[in-house]
Amino acid sequence: MNHAEKIMTDASGWLEVGRIEDIPPLGARVVRTPDGDIAVFRNAEDEIFALRDKCPHKGGPLSQGIVHGRRVACPLHDWKIHLDSGEAVAPDEGCAARYPVRVEDGFIRLSLTPDEGCADR
Repeated sequence: MNHAEKIMTDASGWLEVGRIEDIPPLGARVVRTPDGDIAVFRNAEDEIFALRDKCPHKGGPLSQGIVHGRRVACPLHDWKIHLDSGEAVAPDEGCAARYPVRVEDGFIRLSLTPDEGCADR
């Protein structure tokens, strides 16, 4: 799922990034874009999430963290980040931008426009 060169989206603006089986349960893959890396996660329930691959604390690669439930632990300082919102788990504060994803016929599609409400901060 490495799309660093030319990124082609469909007419509705969605990028196909692979099949759900391409990501192991509790794992992640990175989609490289001109605007920065996006981590696409799969949890144990086969839910798919996408966040900016940058912890709001010190910029650690969230894609290398441990997924548990609907959270990922940053590999640098163990900050927990909600996969469904990008928000840090209290008492920590901060947010990683969240990207819309959908699964259609086993294929993961990603929007390259982050959701509003949780900009990188």
